[in-house]
Amino acid sequence: MLAKSFGAAVYGVDAKIITIEVNVGQGLKFFMSGLPDSAIKESEHRVESAVKQFGYRMPRQKVVVNLAPADIKKEGSAYDLPIALSILKASDQIGADKMEEYLIMGELALDGSLRPIKGVLPIAIEARKNKFKGFMLPKENAKEAAIVNDLDIIGVETIAEAVDFFEGKLEIAPLEVDTRDVFMAQNDNYSADFKDVQGQENIKRALEIAAAGGHNAIMIGPPGAGKTMLAKRLASILPPLSLHEALETTKIHSVAGRLGKDASLVSTRPYRSPHHTISDVALVGGGGNPQPGEISLAHNGVLFLDELPEFKRTVLEVMRQPMEDRKVTISRAKVSLDYPANFMLIASMNPCPCGYYNHPEKECVCGPGVVQRYLSKISGPLLDRIDLHVEVTPVSFDEMTANRKTETSEEIRTRVVKARDIQTNRFEKVKEIHCNAMMPSQMVKDICEINEAGKTLLKTAMERLGLSARAYDRILKVSRTIADLAGSEEIKIEHLAEAIQYRSLDREGWAG
Repeated sequence: MLAKSFGAAVYGVDAKIITIEVNVGQGLKFFMSGLPDSAIKESEHRVESAVKQFGYRMPRQKVVVNLAPADIKKEGSAYDLPIALSILKASDQIGADKMEEYLIMGELALDGSLRPIKGVLPIAIEARKNKFKGFMLPKENAKEAAIVNDLDIIGVETIAEAVDFFEGKLEIAPLEVDTRDVFMAQNDNYSADFKDVQGQENIKRALEIAAAGGHNAIMIGPPGAGKTMLAKRLASILPPLSLHEALETTKIHSVAGRLGKDASLVSTRPYRSPHHTISDVALVGGGGNPQPGEISLAHNGVLFLDELPEFKRTVLEVMRQPMEDRKVTISRAKVSLDYPANFMLIASMNPCPCGYYNHPEKECVCGPGVVQRYLSKISGPLLDRIDLHVEVTPVSFDEMTANRKTETSEEIRTRVVKARDIQTNRFEKVKEIHCNAMMPSQMVKDICEINEAGKTLLKTAMERLGLSARAYDRILKVSRTIADLAGSEEIKIEHLAEAIQYRSLDREGWAG
């Protein structure tokens, strides 16, 4: 007898419907076709043990399982539940007539219980798109799937519950979640806040500018100056995620299996801080079974690279194209996957190996040329994509103990949101550009016009400070953001002057 059920395979951050066909007939042995990987092939043993726990049997006949379309590779253990139910139906042990109305996914334990799976959100979205009545899955994943409306989410804990539901012996109320309520309840839930930071007003200002224009930034300063502490608070002053951005971000974390138990929606800006020993595949994504990398997990949020020169050069160089394209393309012989990667890069570094070059009190012990060699670990093309270079100096004892009232993240974010609103209106007719940092060179000339006095200042700065040509566009973009923060339609001299000071690493002779 032939039985059919439906599951889904995740490719990139999207899902594709997979039909599970099972035929039980004359003969012996268990056969599986449709390009399954090892985890799926091993499902025979998990299914046999699971169904026996509840009084069912594995057919001692010829069992053929086909995963269609058969020319696409299938991976993972999430097909256990639909395979098991289809085998039971094909062998006349259950009469689950409404099984084909539901998309079914779940990994079986040997005792018949269900373990959570990855990629639930894109699967639920695909199920709704294909007009399935509902989606049956492990109960631990139900909240994540329930943020998709107009789809019955049936969470089960064992295969017995799944069988009883399809046979009409057990009623399971579909889980309902008000997506907007969940989103609004967690939308501003950041653990770190700028109100805890004493001093460092110039660094706070630089990070406010970075947040307002979506600019990448690098902080250069000695150990213990507060670079990491400040970077951790950057996400809290970025504009709140929109519901669309939250769903987009949640899809990536769902595919990577990073949502956690009973989680439903990523509603705050991601903050990712990988260690400098990370590999290039772990950073940009890929692998034998392609998964999103750290830059995709930071999509719509912040990627912080601490001690930038300590990262392998190959790791840093693979970021160059994703930073421009705002996406990562993973190409394999039979498949090409796109992962979104629209993130803000915030990096930090010591100015030299000992950490005390240009320190106001401590003396640098590095030899001649060492500082320049240390800085040259970061390539020019990568530095070219970083708009703000911020020099961080240690906080004095008096500043640390002053207990002055400092601005909260919410107060700073209010100004950032106003500046972003100006940019949204400015680029409303231009697709894929949402903030000043995304402007291409040809657009900079039109939008970042400066008067004669400004041109004279910029020319003088480039000549006296030895600024490179690549700094020109960056200074104009940053000055446009500073003007937006000030609510000015024109870029004034004071806006240009402030932008010029954020090009430390472009200055000739900075590293001795």
